[in-house]
Amino acid sequence: MLYIVLPTHWKEAGLNSLWEVGILLSVNRLVRIPLNPLVGWIYKKISIRTGFVFATIVALLTTLSYGFVQGFLPLLMIRCTWGLAWTFLRLGAYFTIIDCSDDSNRGHFMGRYNGLYRLGSLFGMLIGGVIADHYGLQNTAFVFGLLTLSSVPFAFFYIPTSKNYENQIDIKTNNSSIIWKDTDILWALAAGTFVAMIYQGMFTSTLSHLIEVHNSSTVYIGALAIGAASLGGILQALRWSWEPWLAPWIGKKSDEKNGRYFILVATLGLASLLFSLIPFQFPVLLWIVILIGIQITATFLTTIADALASDVAVKSSSKMKVMTTYSLLIDFGAAVGPIFGYLLSEYIGIYSAYWYAALLLAILAFKYSFLLIQVISPNNILKKKE
Repeated sequence: MLYIVLPTHWKEAGLNSLWEVGILLSVNRLVRIPLNPLVGWIYKKISIRTGFVFATIVALLTTLSYGFVQGFLPLLMIRCTWGLAWTFLRLGAYFTIIDCSDDSNRGHFMGRYNGLYRLGSLFGMLIGGVIADHYGLQNTAFVFGLLTLSSVPFAFFYIPTSKNYENQIDIKTNNSSIIWKDTDILWALAAGTFVAMIYQGMFTSTLSHLIEVHNSSTVYIGALAIGAASLGGILQALRWSWEPWLAPWIGKKSDEKNGRYFILVATLGLASLLFSLIPFQFPVLLWIVILIGIQITATFLTTIADALASDVAVKSSSKMKVMTTYSLLIDFGAAVGPIFGYLLSEYIGIYSAYWYAALLLAILAFKYSFLLIQVISPNNILKKKE
């Protein structure tokens, strides 16, 4: 909700400039970088249920605060607190998925996970943008606080009480240098970092602002007039509406022979093309179709990147270190994204961020095309048969 509402209602929150918006939308991820190993250690001492109950209560308090607290520094503290809550939520889920999956279903499980929790994003961005445009930020925060409150009983009654993580993760080595010596691990980490920075960070946080700059605060589609925040919420919500079924489907397809690299290279190439088209003045409907296409590539790339990271983690001698590092870099990329987008927007222009995104995606596509060729080469196939 906040990613759609804050870029267009920042004055209601007592902010003075757009760069403050970028920092507020990034800081919750920045604080998760040091919090990831700490929360992982805490999960060895407490039950999964305790962690989730704590996280949902903190989420309730922070959500309500967005409507009643004003000013950059108070909101900065609230966003940092929310980062702690999300760390408990995500790591608890990650550890479970790694343990219960294998090579035949890892992508499918990662896709299912991404799809299910994105149902919250669906309602958050769609309803949040509409309520904020009509009733303001304070009423929006109050409504979402009530929604968050309704989730607390589920944490009490449906989350397991056992200390799952302590014994499920297989730690075979203390040599952290393994991560920096394996090129497959390094490229999987790089792919996850750039995908998170571009999609979770920059694109998500700047979309409503982009719509406002490219068109106006009100977008006219025929006789229909839509506010920039509402349209941004609708476009973001489209992704969350198809993600519960599309993410598991693409994850399952990627589990097929050589499916990971085929889908990854094709999607990276398409995404690079679509990002490069954003600055051009197309008819409104065609321009919106381009944005929808980018949202589809977001679903594909997020799922494949998670699956790739899980693949290299399982094949390495230290699953925990690889996945912890991956989680740290995902948070880092997603945290840098909004700052990256809004700094470029303020000093160079909003479109420059999308040109840079297209370039980064093209570099990844180029690199993984070579890996794909190696995987499907006759010599490699022959070695596998032998």
